[in-house]
Amino acid sequence: MAAEKFDIRQVITDKIIALMERGGLEWKKGWSGAASSGLPRNGTTGEAYKGANVLLLWVAAAEAGYTKNVWMTFKQAQSLGACVRKGEKGTMCCYFEMVPKKGGKDAQAEGDEPGFFPMAKAFWLFNVAQIDGLPADLLGTAEQVRPEFDPVEAAEQVLQASGAVIRHGFDGAFYQPGRDEICMPERARFHSAAEYYATGVHELTHWTGHESRLNRTFGKRFGDDAYAFEELVAELGAAYTMGALGLMDTVIEGHAAYLDHWLKVLKSDKSAIFTAAKQAGLAHEFIMNKAEQARQTQAQ
Repeated sequence: MAAEKFDIRQVITDKIIALMERGGLEWKKGWSGAASSGLPRNGTTGEAYKGANVLLLWVAAAEAGYTKNVWMTFKQAQSLGACVRKGEKGTMCCYFEMVPKKGGKDAQAEGDEPGFFPMAKAFWLFNVAQIDGLPADLLGTAEQVRPEFDPVEAAEQVLQASGAVIRHGFDGAFYQPGRDEICMPERARFHSAAEYYATGVHELTHWTGHESRLNRTFGKRFGDDAYAFEELVAELGAAYTMGALGLMDTVIEGHAAYLDHWLKVLKSDKSAIFTAAKQAGLAHEFIMNKAEQARQTQAQ
């Protein structure tokens, strides 16, 4: 079916809704497990995918049992002298092309620019496990692009490099926007180091939304569900960062309480998951850029 024959935003949103409707934390078990292999990357360019495509590829990898988060298009595989195996199905992702506005709801879509709106277009990716004849070195790309340092140490560096005020000794983990502080329980109260860092990165994602940083607000668009929607952004943002660090435990707090809110928003707004994924990606990039700047300063 040609890309223009169906509503790509709706197709992808329906897929995420179906995952969420499995109930409780079930919808996160798959993609959070796939995150342990790092962010999905293109096998020919080495670039990491962004936005909702990260979640879609994590889900696909988990459902199929792929151990590598390396993907490419049919033509990219051919350009390497390789071939997608007969019968293999690609994973639908999307990119956005800016087109002139004609009015209507599309003018409110994520990524809106004066005079233009982002039109979603589909493309299909195949995991390296679906392709025969690839160069041997390419099959190791997932391991090569992951950090060559201890992931717990890396997570500690990320928290410290952010410059965020992080205070310990509280009964729960939360971010206080008014004081611009992250509050956390003592480290010994967590079941594992990974759980501590996953929770810390979740709150750090909230921290990036402060008006002095990314100035992230959703009240006008999502109303009473704005707080829950911000939690979805933090959930995805933490998963992106933890996946990039190679840490296993990306399922953190039990956010089942927000599930109904997320479903309500996604069912009423087909662009909502793209907004959440984009904002999570921006938060992840902000956090990792801070860490990279700190590493470069130390190296000088």
